Amino acid sequence: MGLLLDVGVAIIVILLIIVFAIIGLYNGFIRKRNRVQDAWAQIDVQLKRRYDLIPNLINTVKGYAAYEKSVLTQVTALRSSLVTGSVQDKAAANNQISQALKSIFAVAENYPDLKASANFQQLQQQLTDTEDKIAFVRTSYNDYVLDYNNAIQQFPGNIFAGTFHFARQDFFQAPEDEKEPIKVDFSDLNAPGPSPKADAGAPGNPPARKPKGKKAQPQQ
Repeated sequence: MGLLLDVGVAIIVILLIIVFAIIGLYNGFIRKRNRVQDAWAQIDVQLKRRYDLIPNLINTVKGYAAYEKSVLTQVTALRSSLVTGSVQDKAAANNQISQALKSIFAVAENYPDLKASANFQQLQQQLTDTEDKIAFVRTSYNDYVLDYNNAIQQFPGNIFAGTFHFARQDFFQAPEDEKEPIKVDFSDLNAPGPSPKADAGAPGNPPARKPKGKKAQPQQ
């Protein structure tokens, strides 16, 4: 009788250990998945902020150059992927927007007055800050995804992950040439800019801007 009691107690203890182990695995999966979702939400916010800045940037460029409308049309078409797409859809849309931004910045290089525009500088800086934030949160997101995917794919988690419907998460990836944030060079903006007429003249070093409110003195 005592032996049966001891066996029964041992079985109950083993069952309790198994139950608590399963609960621990389940709660661990939940914590890791929540970290992934929270990190993705931060990426999502920055992607949408970046998109909202681009039309303002293009409108500013249009004031100085007859810029192709196709770029704005392309960026607008990517909005649905940024708002409702999957992780991979949003990563692809983000990469295409990066290419569009490089095209816009290339156009701006031909217009010194545009580069010196306070509005253009501000938009560039905001986009650069957003790029930095995307790069930072993307790293955190991918780290959390790796931790979560390892947990549900390694033993013994893989035994229960499918039962609890914990699916593998996608990484937020970028092509090799898109892994660095867009570089914006402000080093030449502190120097005196060219006069508005300088763009139409011959290449070379244009004369410095004349101070506002003062007439230029004739040369002797």
